[in-house]
Amino acid sequence: PTPGQLFAMDAPDHTRLRRMLIPDFTFRRAEELRPSIQQLTDRLIDDLVAKGPGVDLVEHFTLPLPLLVVCELLGVPYTDREFIHRHAAAFATVTDGPEAMRAGWGALFGYLTELLAAKTADPGDDLLSRLASERVATGEATAAEAAGLAVMLLIAGHETTASMLSLGVVTLLSHPAQLAELRADPELVPGAVEELLRYLTVVHIGMRRIATQDVEIGGVTVRAGEGVVVALQAANRDPDAFADPDTFDITRDTQHHLTFSHGLHNCLGQSLARAELQIALPTLFRRLPGLRLTAPAEMDAHEGRAVHGVRTLPVTW
Repeated sequence: PTPGQLFAMDAPDHTRLRRMLIPDFTFRRAEELRPSIQQLTDRLIDDLVAKGPGVDLVEHFTLPLPLLVVCELLGVPYTDREFIHRHAAAFATVTDGPEAMRAGWGALFGYLTELLAAKTADPGDDLLSRLASERVATGEATAAEAAGLAVMLLIAGHETTASMLSLGVVTLLSHPAQLAELRADPELVPGAVEELLRYLTVVHIGMRRIATQDVEIGGVTVRAGEGVVVALQAANRDPDAFADPDTFDITRDTQHHLTFSHGLHNCLGQSLARAELQIALPTLFRRLPGLRLTAPAEMDAHEGRAVHGVRTLPVTW
Protein backbone atom coordinates (compact mmCIF):
# COMPACT_ATOMS: atom_id res chain seq x y z
CA PRO A 1 0.00 0.00 0.00
CA THR A 2 1.07 3.58 -0.72
CA PRO A 3 0.06 6.56 1.44
CA GLY A 4 -3.60 7.52 1.33
CA GLN A 5 -5.11 4.16 0.37
CA LEU A 6 -7.97 4.25 2.86
CA PHE A 7 -9.23 0.82 1.84
CA ALA A 8 -5.94 -0.69 3.06
CA MET A 9 -5.67 1.22 6.34
CA ASP A 10 -6.91 0.91 9.90
CA ALA A 11 -7.30 3.43 12.71
CA PRO A 12 -5.81 5.78 13.76
CA ASP A 13 -4.46 6.78 10.31
CA HIS A 14 -7.62 5.68 8.52
CA THR A 15 -9.74 7.78 10.89
CA ARG A 16 -7.46 10.82 10.59
CA LEU A 17 -7.39 10.84 6.80
CA ARG A 18 -11.02 9.90 6.21
CA ARG A 19 -12.16 12.73 8.49
CA MET A 20 -10.43 15.21 6.18
CA LEU A 21 -12.65 14.17 3.27
CA ILE A 22 -16.02 13.89 5.00
CA PRO A 23 -17.14 17.55 4.49
CA ASP A 24 -16.97 17.07 0.70
CA PHE A 25 -18.90 13.78 0.73
CA THR A 26 -21.82 14.32 3.07
CA PHE A 27 -25.40 13.70 1.96
CA ARG A 28 -25.98 17.46 2.12
CA ARG A 29 -23.02 18.15 -0.16
CA ALA A 30 -24.25 15.55 -2.67
CA GLU A 31 -27.67 17.21 -2.67
CA GLU A 32 -26.05 20.59 -3.34
CA LEU A 33 -24.31 19.09 -6.37
CA ARG A 34 -27.53 17.78 -7.94
CA PRO A 35 -28.17 20.87 -10.14
CA SER A 36 -24.62 20.65 -11.50
CA ILE A 37 -24.99 16.90 -12.14
CA GLN A 38 -28.29 17.56 -13.93
CA GLN A 39 -26.67 20.20 -16.13
CA LEU A 40 -23.79 17.90 -17.04
CA THR A 41 -26.25 15.07 -17.78
CA ASP A 42 -28.38 17.26 -20.05
CA ARG A 43 -25.32 18.62 -21.83
CA LEU A 44 -24.02 15.13 -22.61
CA ILE A 45 -27.46 14.03 -23.85
CA ASP A 46 -27.65 17.17 -26.00
CA ASP A 47 -24.38 16.05 -27.56
CA LEU A 48 -25.79 12.54 -28.07
CA VAL A 49 -28.85 13.92 -29.84
CA ALA A 50 -26.65 16.12 -32.03
CA LYS A 51 -24.56 13.10 -33.05
CA GLY A 52 -27.70 11.19 -33.97
CA PRO A 53 -28.66 7.56 -33.36
CA GLY A 54 -25.98 4.90 -33.33
CA VAL A 55 -23.35 5.80 -30.72
CA ASP A 56 -21.26 4.12 -28.05
CA LEU A 57 -22.99 5.10 -24.81
CA VAL A 58 -19.87 4.35 -22.75
CA GLU A 59 -17.72 6.75 -24.76
CA HIS A 60 -20.28 9.52 -24.95
CA PHE A 61 -22.26 9.29 -21.70
CA THR A 62 -21.70 6.68 -19.01
CA LEU A 63 -17.95 7.25 -18.70
CA PRO A 64 -17.78 11.04 -19.25
CA LEU A 65 -20.48 11.91 -16.72
CA PRO A 66 -18.91 10.52 -13.53
CA LEU A 67 -15.46 11.59 -14.70
CA LEU A 68 -16.72 15.15 -15.24
CA VAL A 69 -18.33 15.14 -11.79
CA VAL A 70 -15.28 13.88 -9.92
CA CYS A 71 -12.90 16.13 -11.87
CA GLU A 72 -15.05 19.15 -11.02
CA LEU A 73 -15.22 18.13 -7.36
CA LEU A 74 -11.47 17.51 -7.04
CA GLY A 75 -10.31 20.37 -9.23
CA VAL A 76 -8.68 18.10 -11.82
CA PRO A 77 -8.59 19.26 -15.47
CA TYR A 78 -11.07 17.22 -17.50
CA THR A 79 -8.81 17.77 -20.50
CA ASP A 80 -6.52 15.12 -18.96
CA ARG A 81 -9.35 12.56 -19.01
CA GLU A 82 -7.67 10.09 -21.39
CA PHE A 83 -4.53 9.94 -19.25
CA ILE A 84 -6.63 9.59 -16.08
CA HIS A 85 -8.87 6.82 -17.36
CA ARG A 86 -6.03 4.87 -19.00
CA HIS A 87 -4.03 4.65 -15.79
CA ALA A 88 -7.11 4.13 -13.60
CA ALA A 89 -8.04 1.17 -15.81
CA ALA A 90 -4.50 -0.20 -15.51
CA PHE A 91 -4.73 -0.10 -11.72
CA ALA A 92 -8.13 -1.82 -11.78
CA THR A 93 -7.07 -4.66 -14.15
CA VAL A 94 -6.02 -7.32 -11.69
CA THR A 95 -5.12 -9.97 -14.27
CA ASP A 96 -2.24 -7.89 -15.67
CA GLY A 97 -0.33 -8.46 -12.46
CA PRO A 98 0.90 -6.30 -9.60
CA GLU A 99 3.57 -4.44 -11.57
CA ALA A 100 1.05 -3.12 -14.10
CA MET A 101 -1.31 -2.15 -11.27
CA ARG A 102 1.47 -0.34 -9.43
CA ALA A 103 2.44 1.46 -12.63
CA GLY A 104 -1.13 2.70 -13.11
CA TRP A 105 -1.35 3.94 -9.54
CA GLY A 106 2.15 5.44 -9.74
CA ALA A 107 1.37 7.46 -12.88
CA LEU A 108 -1.71 8.99 -11.25
CA PHE A 109 0.17 9.50 -7.97
CA GLY A 110 2.88 11.50 -9.75
CA TYR A 111 0.30 13.50 -11.72
CA LEU A 112 -1.68 14.43 -8.62
CA THR A 113 1.44 15.21 -6.59
CA GLU A 114 2.30 17.85 -9.19
CA LEU A 115 -1.28 19.14 -9.28
CA LEU A 116 -1.38 19.47 -5.49
CA ALA A 117 1.84 21.48 -5.58
CA ALA A 118 0.25 23.79 -8.17
CA LYS A 119 -2.86 24.15 -5.98
CA THR A 120 -0.64 25.13 -3.05
CA ALA A 121 0.71 28.05 -5.06
CA ASP A 122 -2.63 28.96 -6.65
CA PRO A 123 -5.59 27.44 -4.73
CA GLY A 124 -9.12 27.29 -6.08
CA ASP A 125 -12.52 26.27 -4.71
CA ASP A 126 -12.02 22.50 -4.93
CA LEU A 127 -11.13 19.52 -2.78
CA LEU A 128 -7.47 19.33 -3.87
CA SER A 129 -6.96 23.00 -2.98
CA ARG A 130 -8.49 22.41 0.44
CA LEU A 131 -6.27 19.39 1.04
CA ALA A 132 -3.21 21.40 0.03
CA SER A 133 -3.99 24.56 2.02
CA GLU A 134 -5.89 23.18 5.02
CA ARG A 135 -4.26 19.80 5.57
CA VAL A 136 -0.80 19.58 4.03
CA ALA A 137 0.21 23.18 4.78
CA THR A 138 -0.85 22.77 8.43
CA GLY A 139 0.96 19.46 8.86
CA GLU A 140 -2.20 17.41 9.36
CA ALA A 141 -1.31 15.28 6.33
CA THR A 142 1.79 14.72 4.26
CA ALA A 143 1.89 15.64 0.58
CA ALA A 144 2.14 11.92 -0.22
CA GLU A 145 -0.97 11.13 1.84
CA ALA A 146 -2.93 13.90 0.11
CA ALA A 147 -1.85 12.67 -3.33
CA GLY A 148 -2.78 9.09 -2.40
CA LEU A 149 -6.21 10.20 -1.22
CA ALA A 150 -6.69 12.08 -4.48
CA VAL A 151 -5.74 9.02 -6.55
CA MET A 152 -8.19 6.86 -4.62
CA LEU A 153 -11.00 9.39 -5.08
CA LEU A 154 -10.26 9.88 -8.76
CA ILE A 155 -10.30 6.14 -9.52
CA ALA A 156 -13.21 5.15 -7.28
CA GLY A 157 -15.14 8.29 -8.20
CA HIS A 158 -15.58 7.38 -11.84
CA GLU A 159 -14.83 3.69 -12.51
CA THR A 160 -17.62 2.31 -10.33
CA THR A 161 -20.33 4.81 -11.27
CA ALA A 162 -19.51 4.52 -14.98
CA SER A 163 -19.97 0.75 -14.79
CA MET A 164 -23.19 1.14 -12.80
CA LEU A 165 -24.60 3.50 -15.44
CA SER A 166 -23.68 1.19 -18.32
CA LEU A 167 -24.96 -2.00 -16.73
CA GLY A 168 -27.94 -0.13 -15.29
CA VAL A 169 -29.02 0.80 -18.82
CA VAL A 170 -28.59 -2.81 -19.97
CA THR A 171 -30.51 -4.18 -16.98
CA LEU A 172 -33.44 -1.79 -17.35
CA LEU A 173 -33.67 -2.38 -21.10
CA SER A 174 -33.71 -6.12 -20.33
CA HIS A 175 -36.72 -5.62 -18.03
CA PRO A 176 -39.08 -3.46 -20.16
CA ALA A 177 -42.10 -3.82 -17.86
CA GLN A 178 -40.15 -2.47 -14.89
CA LEU A 179 -38.62 0.26 -17.04
CA ALA A 180 -42.15 1.31 -18.03
CA GLU A 181 -43.13 1.48 -14.35
CA LEU A 182 -40.09 3.60 -13.64
CA ARG A 183 -40.90 5.99 -16.46
CA ALA A 184 -44.47 6.33 -15.25
CA ASP A 185 -43.64 6.93 -11.60
CA PRO A 186 -40.51 8.99 -10.73
CA GLU A 187 -40.99 8.12 -7.05
CA LEU A 188 -39.76 4.62 -7.88
CA VAL A 189 -36.33 5.94 -8.93
CA PRO A 190 -34.52 5.81 -5.54
CA GLY A 191 -35.67 2.24 -4.89
CA ALA A 192 -34.80 1.18 -8.44
CA VAL A 193 -31.29 2.58 -8.03
CA GLU A 194 -30.83 0.64 -4.78
CA GLU A 195 -31.98 -2.55 -6.49
CA LEU A 196 -29.55 -1.93 -9.36
CA LEU A 197 -26.77 -1.44 -6.82
CA ARG A 198 -27.67 -4.73 -5.13
CA TYR A 199 -28.34 -6.72 -8.27
CA LEU A 200 -25.19 -5.63 -10.13
CA THR A 201 -22.67 -5.12 -7.29
CA VAL A 202 -20.05 -3.95 -9.77
CA VAL A 203 -17.07 -4.19 -7.40
CA HIS A 204 -16.02 -7.77 -8.06
CA ILE A 205 -12.84 -7.89 -6.01
CA GLY A 206 -13.26 -9.27 -2.50
CA MET A 207 -12.61 -7.19 0.59
CA ARG A 208 -9.54 -8.69 2.26
CA ARG A 209 -9.54 -8.84 6.05
CA ILE A 210 -7.63 -10.57 8.85
CA ALA A 211 -9.49 -11.88 11.89
CA THR A 212 -8.37 -10.13 15.10
CA GLN A 213 -9.92 -12.89 17.22
CA ASP A 214 -11.59 -16.26 16.77
CA VAL A 215 -15.05 -15.87 15.23
CA GLU A 216 -17.64 -18.33 13.92
CA ILE A 217 -19.35 -17.46 10.63
CA GLY A 218 -21.87 -19.80 9.05
CA GLY A 219 -20.68 -22.72 11.13
CA VAL A 220 -17.03 -22.16 10.21
CA THR A 221 -14.51 -21.02 12.79
CA VAL A 222 -12.10 -18.36 11.55
CA ARG A 223 -9.06 -18.24 13.81
CA ALA A 224 -7.33 -15.06 14.92
CA GLY A 225 -4.71 -14.14 12.33
CA GLU A 226 -6.37 -16.00 9.47
CA GLY A 227 -7.25 -14.13 6.30
CA VAL A 228 -10.72 -13.95 4.80
CA VAL A 229 -12.05 -12.54 1.52
CA VAL A 230 -15.51 -11.00 1.78
CA ALA A 231 -17.40 -11.25 -1.51
CA LEU A 232 -19.91 -8.41 -1.49
CA GLN A 233 -21.59 -9.65 -4.68
CA ALA A 234 -22.30 -12.99 -3.00
CA ALA A 235 -23.69 -11.26 0.10
CA ASN A 236 -26.05 -9.26 -2.10
CA ARG A 237 -27.41 -12.50 -3.59
CA ASP A 238 -27.87 -14.19 -0.18
CA PRO A 239 -31.34 -15.82 -0.13
CA ASP A 240 -31.45 -15.42 3.66
CA ALA A 241 -31.30 -11.65 3.17
CA PHE A 242 -33.20 -11.22 -0.12
CA ALA A 243 -36.06 -13.39 -1.34
CA ASP A 244 -35.46 -14.74 -4.85
CA PRO A 245 -32.15 -12.80 -4.97
CA ASP A 246 -31.30 -13.52 -8.61
CA THR A 247 -34.46 -11.73 -9.74
CA PHE A 248 -34.32 -8.01 -10.52
CA ASP A 249 -37.19 -6.24 -8.76
CA ILE A 250 -37.28 -2.45 -8.41
CA THR A 251 -39.98 -2.68 -5.71
CA ARG A 252 -38.07 -4.91 -3.31
CA ASP A 253 -36.71 -3.73 0.06
CA THR A 254 -32.96 -3.40 -0.45
CA GLN A 255 -32.05 -1.40 2.65
CA HIS A 256 -29.52 -3.99 3.84
CA HIS A 257 -27.51 -4.41 0.64
CA LEU A 258 -23.72 -4.27 1.03
CA THR A 259 -22.68 -2.70 -2.28
CA PHE A 260 -21.10 0.21 -0.41
CA SER A 261 -19.65 -2.14 2.22
CA HIS A 262 -20.41 -1.55 5.90
CA GLY A 263 -18.96 -0.06 9.04
CA LEU A 264 -15.83 2.08 9.22
CA HIS A 265 -14.89 1.27 5.63
CA ASN A 266 -18.26 2.01 4.02
CA CYS A 267 -17.93 3.91 0.76
CA LEU A 268 -17.23 7.58 1.36
CA GLY A 269 -18.77 8.62 -1.97
CA GLN A 270 -22.03 6.68 -1.76
CA SER A 271 -24.27 9.77 -1.52
CA LEU A 272 -22.62 11.27 -4.60
CA ALA A 273 -22.90 7.98 -6.53
CA ARG A 274 -26.59 7.70 -5.65
CA ALA A 275 -27.22 11.27 -6.80
CA GLU A 276 -25.53 10.61 -10.15
CA LEU A 277 -27.48 7.40 -10.76
CA GLN A 278 -30.80 8.87 -9.63
CA ILE A 279 -30.35 11.78 -12.04
CA ALA A 280 -28.62 10.22 -15.04
CA LEU A 281 -30.71 7.08 -15.62
CA PRO A 282 -34.22 8.60 -15.55
CA THR A 283 -33.03 11.63 -17.54
CA LEU A 284 -31.53 9.41 -20.21
CA PHE A 285 -34.68 7.29 -20.60
CA ARG A 286 -36.95 10.35 -20.51
CA ARG A 287 -35.07 12.25 -23.18
CA LEU A 288 -34.41 9.21 -25.38
CA PRO A 289 -37.65 7.21 -25.05
CA GLY A 290 -36.71 4.92 -27.92
CA LEU A 291 -33.31 3.99 -26.48
CA ARG A 292 -32.30 0.42 -27.28
CA LEU A 293 -29.20 -1.68 -27.77
CA THR A 294 -28.15 -1.96 -31.40
CA ALA A 295 -25.97 -5.04 -31.03
CA PRO A 296 -26.19 -6.68 -27.60
CA ALA A 297 -23.76 -9.41 -28.61
CA GLU A 298 -21.13 -6.79 -29.39
CA MET A 299 -20.92 -5.40 -25.87
CA ASP A 300 -17.26 -5.71 -24.92
CA ALA A 301 -17.10 -6.84 -21.29
CA HIS A 302 -14.20 -5.89 -19.08
CA GLU A 303 -12.05 -8.95 -18.50
CA GLY A 304 -10.03 -9.25 -15.31
CA ARG A 305 -11.20 -5.92 -13.92
CA ALA A 306 -11.87 -5.28 -10.25
CA VAL A 307 -14.95 -3.34 -11.37
CA HIS A 308 -17.38 -5.31 -13.53
CA GLY A 309 -18.61 -3.49 -16.61
CA VAL A 310 -18.44 -3.08 -20.37
CA ARG A 311 -15.98 -1.22 -22.57
CA THR A 312 -18.56 -0.42 -25.23
CA LEU A 313 -22.35 -0.09 -25.30
CA PRO A 314 -23.70 0.50 -28.84
CA VAL A 315 -27.17 2.08 -28.73
CA THR A 316 -29.71 3.78 -30.96
CA TRP A 317 -33.10 5.44 -30.37
